[in-house]
Amino acid sequence: MSDDEIKMVVAYIRPGKLTAVKKALAEVGAPSLTVNNVRGRGSQPVKKGQWRGEEYVVDLHEKVKVECVVADVPADDVIDAIQEAAHTGDAGDGKIFVLDVDDAIQIRTGKTGPEAV
Repeated sequence: MSDDEIKMVVAYIRPGKLTAVKKALAEVGAPSLTVNNVRGRGSQPVKKGQWRGEEYVVDLHEKVKVECVVADVPADDVIDAIQEAAHTGDAGDGKIFVLDVDDAIQIRTGKTGPEAV
């Protein structure tokens, strides 16, 4: 990773693994993150249930979306930390995506590029 490269690492993980992922990111020096509760569908099997005599299908599973923008920490370190902390070995562990960020601007100071991150 070059000195002026900014990456956004986006991970969709199990909600129960969020604490472990936050701790792992702090340990590699990337404590800043954004977290959203999301629902989605992937390789995790569909669950069927019954409530008050009616059958229902759960095909959108609860996940947590973690976004971490880095410039001074290698994206590979962030990816490895998330992967190790979120891994259970079962279907539905999630996915990690890495995106290039063209620029960043810190609103308060006006700093741009890697300095803004």
